[in-house]
Amino acid sequence: MTGNRIEIICKNNHERINAPVGITLRELALLLKIELKSDILAAYVNNKLTALDTALYRNRTVEFVDVCSASGQRVYLRSMTMLIYKALHDCFPNHVLEVEHAISNGYLMSIRKGDSSLTAKQLATLNAHIAELIQADLTYNRHFEPRKEVIQHFAEIGNENTAELLRNQKTYYTDYYDLDGLPDFYQGTLVPSTGYLKLYALEPYIDGFLLRIPSVKDPNVLPEAIPAQKVYATFQEHLRWSHILGLHHVSDIDKIDDKQMSLLVKVTEALHEQKIARIADEIVKRGNVRVILIAGPSSSGKTTFSKRLSIQLGASGIIPRVLALDDYFVNRENTPLDENGEHDFESLYALDLEFFHQQLGDLIAGKEIQPPTYNFETGKREFKRPKYSLKPSEVLVIEGIHGLNPELTATIPPENKFLIYASALTTLTINNHTRIPTTDTRLLRRIIRDMKYRAYPAEKTILRWPSVRRGEEKWIFPFQENADAIFNSALITETFALKSQAETALNEVPQDSDAYPEASRLLRLLQYFKPIPDHIIPLNSLIREFVGGSDFHY
Repeated sequence: MTGNRIEIICKNNHERINAPVGITLRELALLLKIELKSDILAAYVNNKLTALDTALYRNRTVEFVDVCSASGQRVYLRSMTMLIYKALHDCFPNHVLEVEHAISNGYLMSIRKGDSSLTAKQLATLNAHIAELIQADLTYNRHFEPRKEVIQHFAEIGNENTAELLRNQKTYYTDYYDLDGLPDFYQGTLVPSTGYLKLYALEPYIDGFLLRIPSVKDPNVLPEAIPAQKVYATFQEHLRWSHILGLHHVSDIDKIDDKQMSLLVKVTEALHEQKIARIADEIVKRGNVRVILIAGPSSSGKTTFSKRLSIQLGASGIIPRVLALDDYFVNRENTPLDENGEHDFESLYALDLEFFHQQLGDLIAGKEIQPPTYNFETGKREFKRPKYSLKPSEVLVIEGIHGLNPELTATIPPENKFLIYASALTTLTINNHTRIPTTDTRLLRRIIRDMKYRAYPAEKTILRWPSVRRGEEKWIFPFQENADAIFNSALITETFALKSQAETALNEVPQDSDAYPEASRLLRLLQYFKPIPDHIIPLNSLIREFVGGSDFHY
């Protein structure tokens, strides 16, 4: 910084310039002539996501983002949510908006007055008013005030779930937004004005409404809504259960005492066990199941689920025999490459499908096989394990990301296999308008597991995560509706249990790392959760797969 000039390093174009003190990020983008695939929505300033109306007074590193990034998607979603809230408040002030979860390439919302949802005519009115507010280009006004005053303000206007949330913060000041005089609280930055929200769709979806926003791949189109009735039903089942207990938001759990928390943990664990037992019963009733396939995205708890399912099957006289997909990798030199020229170990074709089909068919036919073992150090297949055959009382349990892909078990008749999809479908929310992404739950699990068992720092896990997510989008999610049963591995108390270990790992990420923005975002999320003591988590809990201390061997 020199005189009335400051130095700006722009990561988008790798340019270093001197700019006037007090220049806003929006003015800086114009000065630098930054062009992204779509409108600039916000910027990272020293790796912290910042609103475009922010003025700069010191030397800074800046990176602008649009909707074609994960952070830009979150900015757009938050801004659209507040816009819908404002339009609903204007048109139907007695209706309540709740943002529930991501599904079907969109975001599920509930818009209700008591037990009644918006009619088709009312939805048309709402959409027309949203268009008017976009055309008016109203400003999202950010306020930064003493937390106690903000709490009182939200309590006075009847927004008690936000007031309760802020009571659990420890900061002196907090921020919130208003749109044309209507206040609301969001966990993060919004766009400067409603005119930025040029593309969206809000339409009926089963019992609710689906909000679709521009695609990450192409900001000029909306991603196509895809069928997800089974996943939706699983979400709604858990949502109804949590609402029966009066657990809608994080603050509902934060305010319960240790004794109640211990009971709640036991109840949520019992719900898991009940669901696993029901799946085992379904398998037994089929009578002719020889292969059980368990699939799901990273850190969805597949391993612990398969172990607990095996116990339930054993109680019914069915003995599981595990066949590990990882042992059927092709030799490393034959592994397919991704678009970056790296080995794509998450591709279906990283497996030797012909050999796998041969051994699978032999086992089902009662023949003896010698299973392989894949040596990850040499990248070669080895044969050191004893031969075996599948007895009439045994079933094969195959766990892996490709379990629901029809090509994996194309040689097995449908009546002889049972497909299970496991994922952590979080139903708890921050407040009515702020969801907790299910991917955040899995990422926190993976950060802790990698730190404890693989000596990977959180920085490395976070940097690897986008590649993991791309693999899931390509190889897992398109097949989730093929499942005969869906197991929701999320526990309503788990983020409270993950908090302490996750914060320790995330606080080690340096601010100049490319992983810092994500680490910082996750730390802001965790501030709303109070930690629960480790000793109240049962030793067979699925969460023990990540935090340690499990009865199971991994």
